[in-house]
Amino acid sequence: MTLLATTSTVAISLYALLSTFYKSAQVLYALPTNVSSASDDVVVSDALPSVDVIVPCFNEDPRTLSACLRSIAGQDYGGKLQVYVVDDGSGNLEALAPVHDAYAEDPRFNFILLQKNVGKRKAQIAAIRRSSGDLVLNVDSDTILAADVVTQLARKMQDPAIGAAMGQLTASNRNDTWLTRLIDMEYWLACNEERAAQARFGAVMCCCGPCAMYRRSALLLLLDQYETQFFRGKPSDFGEDRHLTILMLKAGFRTEYIPDAVAATVVPDRLGPYLRQQLRWARSTFRDTFLALRLLPELDRYLTLDVVGQNLGPLLLAVSALAALAQLAITATVPWWTGLIIASMTVVRCSVAAFRARELRFLGFSLHTLINIFLLLPVKAYALCTLSNSDWLSRKSANLPNESERQIVIPNPMAGPNAKGGSVIAGSVRKDLSRRSSSFVTSNSICSGK
Repeated sequence: MTLLATTSTVAISLYALLSTFYKSAQVLYALPTNVSSASDDVVVSDALPSVDVIVPCFNEDPRTLSACLRSIAGQDYGGKLQVYVVDDGSGNLEALAPVHDAYAEDPRFNFILLQKNVGKRKAQIAAIRRSSGDLVLNVDSDTILAADVVTQLARKMQDPAIGAAMGQLTASNRNDTWLTRLIDMEYWLACNEERAAQARFGAVMCCCGPCAMYRRSALLLLLDQYETQFFRGKPSDFGEDRHLTILMLKAGFRTEYIPDAVAATVVPDRLGPYLRQQLRWARSTFRDTFLALRLLPELDRYLTLDVVGQNLGPLLLAVSALAALAQLAITATVPWWTGLIIASMTVVRCSVAAFRARELRFLGFSLHTLINIFLLLPVKAYALCTLSNSDWLSRKSANLPNESERQIVIPNPMAGPNAKGGSVIAGSVRKDLSRRSSSFVTSNSICSGK
């Protein structure tokens, strides 16, 4: 046996052992249990907490934003609900004006217009510092919430030990392409295996951005750390959901996953945008994994296995795949053992997923193995080598507003179709910020916290 064959065989064998143990534990802990958690034993109060829903948006498609806001307006929550839509310097503000107008008569809706693009994190903070609800629900502008999402999350958050909770994510455009179908299955596995297992120990490592609720009292304690994240001396502007979740865990709060709170979000339908998204997420994961390592001694041992499985596993798979490809290219011999192990593990994993989800479509998730080996592993390797790069790749880089630059706040929605000058204000806000309407309130201090 050549050195390449030996390397590939040893690496894939170690990967198989690690993955079998890790995935078996993950599936076991992800299974529903009849034993109630501490948060389930909390007595539900008649007084429902007030909730602020924050929706940052940047150059969003008007139809997509309209669907998002419609789902928020249709929530069946019995407590006080306020909605803050933060336009992060979009270039299509005129096209979005009719969407804003549609909520002119709804006193729950507030719109904040930022003059310049400052990034998703700063846009969220602009609304957090202006709002006052007991709970804060962050929602992506391309996400549609089921009618009971706020109710489900708020009920879980009545336990004061919980700092954050996320819902189950699905792909709203699942049927568009083969890739969106794969991503939808990937989301199901990430939520109902990875997050569900972590939630067994109250330590979901990433409450995903499309639908995550936070306790305001905890959020305010961490807001300065959240706003000023740096990596190697440079501002870190993406991966805000994972970073905020890690901060919650560091502060001693529990983080939870609620499978009944379902949110559908738009996912990439082409490989290019998908790989750019994965590159951004990989950089964020690697950065915050270094931060999370300090937490592991305080958490259940399963979380240590989880971190090892998610980081050492791909490394062993990459080494095995590279050695196998080199063996095939140099010696013209087929690495049968490596291929057999990978194929067997793929079949088992997809079969278990199909059984748990009660859907045969998960057998088709086997295609993801090829994407993982030949595309995602190289992307992760590149991400590890370029951790200092903070480009969003899918949007312009964030620029913080100068002291002299102003942000326009609309305490209630933009003037509706029946209000004079409503669409004119929306259309001219970028052209001449010096022209003010009585419905506008100007502020220099939203992002500064003054």
